[in-house]
Amino acid sequence: MGEKVVAGQFDLSDRQRYREKLQKCLTGLERLLREKRFDRPKNLMGVEIELNLAGSDGMPKMLNGQVLERIASRDFQTELAMFNLEVNIAPHRLGGRVFDRLAEELRTSLAYADRKASEVDAGIVMIGILPTLDRDDLVSSNLSAVDRYTLLNDQIVAARGEDFRLDIDGVEHLVCTSKSIVPEAACTSVQLHLQVTPARFADVWNAAQAASAAQIAVGANSPFLFGHELWRESRPPLFLQSTDTRPPELQAQGVRPRTWFGERWISSAYDLFEENLRYFPALLPLCDDEEPLEVIEAGGVPKLAELVLHNGTIYRWNRPVYGIADGVPHLRVENRVLPAGPTITDVIANSAFYYGLVRALAEESRPVWTRLPFAAAEANFDAACRYGIDARFVWPRRGRYGGTGEVDAVTLVRDELLPLASAGLDAWGVEAADRDLYLGVIEERCRRRVNGASWQAATFHRALERGLSREAALAATTRRYAELMHGGEPVHTWPVGLPEPAPLG
Repeated sequence: MGEKVVAGQFDLSDRQRYREKLQKCLTGLERLLREKRFDRPKNLMGVEIELNLAGSDGMPKMLNGQVLERIASRDFQTELAMFNLEVNIAPHRLGGRVFDRLAEELRTSLAYADRKASEVDAGIVMIGILPTLDRDDLVSSNLSAVDRYTLLNDQIVAARGEDFRLDIDGVEHLVCTSKSIVPEAACTSVQLHLQVTPARFADVWNAAQAASAAQIAVGANSPFLFGHELWRESRPPLFLQSTDTRPPELQAQGVRPRTWFGERWISSAYDLFEENLRYFPALLPLCDDEEPLEVIEAGGVPKLAELVLHNGTIYRWNRPVYGIADGVPHLRVENRVLPAGPTITDVIANSAFYYGLVRALAEESRPVWTRLPFAAAEANFDAACRYGIDARFVWPRRGRYGGTGEVDAVTLVRDELLPLASAGLDAWGVEAADRDLYLGVIEERCRRRVNGASWQAATFHRALERGLSREAALAATTRRYAELMHGGEPVHTWPVGLPEPAPLG
């Protein structure tokens, strides 16, 4: 949804023409794949991080326009609501000391952004869901002042035809309604991109789907919403429900939600784009002037603008991406499962774990997706979101007997997935110092059974025990989180609870 769009009304002919253009784009994609027109492997990765703005009191600040004006960098841009920003890091080649370089770039960028935000009494908080957000913060008037967000909101609201219902039953039970999609803005995530060849795309996407539960288990960082303690990673159910174009009757019929895990392992990138057209009506039927098949006939590279825009309104946790760089088309897998934060070291550790694990899983002689039912992978993802580092998964057994068995997330990650991730990073050519430093962070989280979500929940409960009200406890937890986040030490080292007040005199 990064493209600039202009708000306007759509009529019936717009939707019909858009559907026809989508079909031409899909035919064009199929032809590009068949003719092997895609870029050769470059081992390129990219990172995007969504951020929150909060004041020194821990409360959200609706100031992204003013902060972006002060930052004045193309690396930073708006997100859905006025308390959100996004930072984009230029693509890097996987190998060498890439993760240390990424960490240094992010530290420099976020420190600069935080200094600029401080000029309007705000600060950067890198967290999955800001614990102090209130329902009154997530209303249409707090949408970022960008046409595409207004248009997207209007179209999703029109498609649904009634209020959105949020119903998340976790440690506590939240039930409320919203007249807009703005509650989705509470979800701030890390998006990890990996450029792949068409021949490898299906294996990498399947591997990313299988790995997503473990990513969430070790990386969960979103336990609170609207004053309620919910799932350890509450972003997925919140995102699903706050963008759900289906009224209850269509849900009961099994119509697919626009935010979804998927329903099958794939054999080609084409499968996902074809599903997009088959299952999901257009939300933004904006037609480009390009005729993609004519461009291909002339030996050119089509933008496939309608296909790209439509894909951007379907929120897969691992999304296919078609792009063009230096006049050559390429495909990427965009991994969207991780929350932002807690620290840059944690974000880079999560990234190293992902890139290493996906490489190793994609290259196994007996891939995990040939041994694990897709429904089990989806159930693992849900379990990880609910229980975080305490989740239990169904996973293929090692050894000659085969089949699947139940295993707790920590045991699976420590005994099986971290060694795979290590081998995968070796295969990328990542230096041992980077590999050991960042995978060591994941190992320590497992050893101590700590991630951002468990720290937030434990600190919140300590604050309640000290006699603070719920609102005060959430604000104090957020302030302490921000302080430790800027300190930079990984979350498994953070002391639980609030610091003792300094003695007077």
